[in-house]
Amino acid sequence: MLPVLIAGAGPTGLTLAIDLARRNIPFRLVDAATEPFAGSRGKGIQPRTQEVFEDLGVLARLLAHGGPYPQMRAYRGTEVLGDHRLFEPREATDAVPYPNGLMSPQWRTESLLRERLAELGGAVEFGTPLTGFTQDADGVNATVGGHTVRASYLVGADGGRSFVRKTLGVDFLGETIETQQMLVGDLRLTGLDRDFWHAWPGGSGPLALCPLAGTDTFQLIAPPPDGVELPTLAGLQELVTAATGRADLRLTELIWLSRYRANVRMVDRYRVGRVFLAGDAAHVHSPAGGQGLNTGVQDAYNLGWKLAAVLSGEPDELLETYQAERLPVAADVLGLSSRLVERDAAEGIRRGKETDQLDISYRGGPLAPAGWQSATGLAAGDRAPDARLADGRRLFELFRGPHWTRLEFGTTSATPELTSQNVRTVVITEESVRASYGVPEGAVALVRPDGYLGAIEVSARAAHTVG
Repeated sequence: MLPVLIAGAGPTGLTLAIDLARRNIPFRLVDAATEPFAGSRGKGIQPRTQEVFEDLGVLARLLAHGGPYPQMRAYRGTEVLGDHRLFEPREATDAVPYPNGLMSPQWRTESLLRERLAELGGAVEFGTPLTGFTQDADGVNATVGGHTVRASYLVGADGGRSFVRKTLGVDFLGETIETQQMLVGDLRLTGLDRDFWHAWPGGSGPLALCPLAGTDTFQLIAPPPDGVELPTLAGLQELVTAATGRADLRLTELIWLSRYRANVRMVDRYRVGRVFLAGDAAHVHSPAGGQGLNTGVQDAYNLGWKLAAVLSGEPDELLETYQAERLPVAADVLGLSSRLVERDAAEGIRRGKETDQLDISYRGGPLAPAGWQSATGLAAGDRAPDARLADGRRLFELFRGPHWTRLEFGTTSATPELTSQNVRTVVITEESVRASYGVPEGAVALVRPDGYLGAIEVSARAAHTVG
């Protein structure tokens, strides 16, 4: 029997497939589309997602192909009104190595994820739709590409119109705001430099042309014209000329175009028996803040190690923690993206730490009961910070891989670094690292495979000395 069947080969499904592949868990990754997605719909890779992609062996390629967000330049016709940054760039620190958002058009992100998956022996089966499934106590019977497949688990990562979610009968709670629509597309043009994200906020609606890092294309965001679902290149040219008042801006090629309708929806369940939902199949929200792709990637990152553990003999109850941990995160992100839309309309587009997803925590959840809190505020359920060791290595290097990591904060290195039973034990002798974590000598921190603190253990006497 196939251990895992994944429906949907976007960023969420690809992330899950990579995580399973590196854990030697067999799977099939199928997609109804006959070819890869060609657009830039999700173009922002948030700091926490960059850390996830580093662990999965993808980040270096993204950094090589992507780039920082440019400043926004606002116009009234041909008049420049001013420049501002989407967010103020922050300096990297030992604890936060990737503090700023990275721009990478979704088609390229997916391409690089497929490349990494191929290195691990996996591949996407395009043109292979999931058309039906039933489940029982022992597995899932699915019809895939006209053939029956028996799998232990099915994961629906098949987007906002998810066939898996609809077949399960899971409610998609929320609303579609028909009055909030926009065109989003990728095109080539002449007459604009690539140093700025160019925006015309007035007129019939905001129009923006953003140079996509690492490409020769621009992403267009514009109000849709009346009476036309998707305009042609000529129709877009008329729209751009009218909004900008500039006859020198000439659109030369339309690569991809979509009409976006504001959906703010999420499920009330991430799991039904042996079937799971992840990414846009579980939650869709405003593009404000660049949260959608990132939240889906982190759904998969949370689920992957748990599926692998249960398939390797751990109790099935571990899989219940997927919904318990990720559903509240999705609810918070929905609220954040909606608030950002309102704030952007009132104050102009600005971003801060609220969107970087570094502060997401599973505190108080089933795998992180309330307990001791360190002098720097860390507790079980929080993201484990990076740090640099005396030998030049980083903690993230030690965390990298499918294992748990046990950090023993001691004063000598008498205990060798070792890995056994999927736990890598490392003695941390550097006072700077201990201070960063806010723990006393003799403390032990257990880091989960997804980079969150599973526990911080401190003796009563040691805890008294710090607190």
